[in-house]
Amino acid sequence: MSIEIKNVSYVYGQGTPYEKKALDDVTLQIPDGQFIGLIGHTGSGKSTLIQHFNSLFTPTSGQILLNGININEDKKKLKSIRQKVGLVFQYPEHQLFEMTVFKDVAFGPQNLGLKKDEVDKRVRDALKLVGFSEENYEKSPFELSGGQKRRVAIAGVIAMKPEVLILDEPTAGLDPKGRDEILAQVKKLHKEMNITVILVSHSMEDVAKYVDRLIVMDNGKASLDGTPKEIFGHVEELEKMGLAVPQVTYLVQELKKKGFEIEQNVITVEQAVQLIKNLPKGGKR
Repeated sequence: MSIEIKNVSYVYGQGTPYEKKALDDVTLQIPDGQFIGLIGHTGSGKSTLIQHFNSLFTPTSGQILLNGININEDKKKLKSIRQKVGLVFQYPEHQLFEMTVFKDVAFGPQNLGLKKDEVDKRVRDALKLVGFSEENYEKSPFELSGGQKRRVAIAGVIAMKPEVLILDEPTAGLDPKGRDEILAQVKKLHKEMNITVILVSHSMEDVAKYVDRLIVMDNGKASLDGTPKEIFGHVEELEKMGLAVPQVTYLVQELKKKGFEIEQNVITVEQAVQLIKNLPKGGKR
């Protein structure tokens, strides 16, 4: 599913003393099937923007188009729109409530009025996609680790078969191992389901490793848009926005300053390891 954002602005508390413009004339095109990272400092507008994609928020001005259809023109279509756009908020495990993992993931598909066989198939497929083992299906979700709870919550959205999956800080509060496991599963979901994925993150390392395109929000505007390598080449500009580049990028820059013959725009540890291995003996000019 393609998304087109046309000159979208959004004002909180419009007409009150607390009026604040959260989005300022944002225009973006997101083709079907892209894996996008959305970054920005706190208050930059990224969370406000993603809540427009399934009409939780309605633009103060501008349009949101899904497959060319303005989602705010006909409120009767909102239910079907929200089925196509799956939004996973921060700490989604706080929304788990059923007695078993299986029942929790089944809740959404059951509310679509699907037959039991179809519901069961969707639940099993979704749990398998997020790497959740069958032996845990009948466990209480509240007995699980943080990372496992997060997977169950994501599976609940996947079981609705969305065409767009939006994840707002899906690794918040997880340890490094749990974070890597969740993001590897998200990458797998993108590849196997061929859906549009939008990942909101504060981790430069995560977006550098997993996404194909990076959009940087700053003061309600989409300030930068490109591949991770292109975006992380704007070190000074990002730092002025209160952001940074991956730590390995800073390391490689220091090596280059010391005379090592190494490419400067390195954004992942894997890239850095490979380049350092291939350095000529001595490594310096």
